[in-house]
Amino acid sequence: MELSKPKILIVDDVNANSRLLAKKMSDEYECYTAMSGEEALERIRMHSPDLVLLDILMPGMDGFEVCRRLKADGRTRDIPVIFITSLNEDEDEAKGLALGAVDYVRKPFRMPIVKARIRNHIELKIARDLLESQAFIDTLTAMPNRRRFEEIMDKEWFRAMRKGHPLSFVLVDIDFFKNYNDNYGHQKGDECLRKVGRVLKESLCRSSDFVARYGGEEFAIILPDTDEQGVQLITGNIRDNLLSLGIPHDYSDVAPLVTLSQGAATIMPEEGLEPEGLIEAADKALYRAKEYGRNRVEFYS
Repeated sequence: MELSKPKILIVDDVNANSRLLAKKMSDEYECYTAMSGEEALERIRMHSPDLVLLDILMPGMDGFEVCRRLKADGRTRDIPVIFITSLNEDEDEAKGLALGAVDYVRKPFRMPIVKARIRNHIELKIARDLLESQAFIDTLTAMPNRRRFEEIMDKEWFRAMRKGHPLSFVLVDIDFFKNYNDNYGHQKGDECLRKVGRVLKESLCRSSDFVARYGGEEFAIILPDTDEQGVQLITGNIRDNLLSLGIPHDYSDVAPLVTLSQGAATIMPEEGLEPEGLIEAADKALYRAKEYGRNRVEFYS
């Protein structure tokens, strides 16, 4: 399978400059262009580039302000920024680097030098992303961990709010897992957690659906662009797929097999609301599922 190319956003209010740079780099990179600071911020949110080549002198929002906003936002602050500009004063370069840019290229530039600098910074970002990805993985189940969950939730919340789509969330808890651990041993308990994690991943319908180990015997599922009917489909898949495994649990008070309690909630994100409200609603639904006998799904409304 062919590996995807790193993505670069080229920001310059002179379209000819952007097109020239994109043409020269298209053999190594997937290139996007923007002609203003406002357009640059929107394209960064859409495409999540691996690097931004940024002009400074633009009408309206200049490159300095674009860089400042990128570095102030937790979702974009790690994207490397290289200023490429006709400003030749040392104080301008110092300002750009102080704002968080990784490099500063003065026009007129030599293309081989620019490509070498871009390649170096892309390689550094890939290495850093690899290290960070390892910090986002739960070592027991090899699933995304709670830290990664929080990052994805913020991203999907923003996307749902921008598009006006519903966002659903499910909290999943293994019923009487302490009894399972106490009687079968922690090695069997770890194996059970891994099996449940695999069932959850295999029960999702789309690549955008996301599941993480939330903590202990709890898992969290984010379902973008999914209404309550879609949630019912997913949670039903989870229940059926787990029961088909038939994992024995002689110490459960609800069934002789491992079962799950699930709490779900759906919301239409908008200004004034926060993701924590959606998480709290699903948590209340999960509490109700346990209170009503476990091995069931409850929806918060």
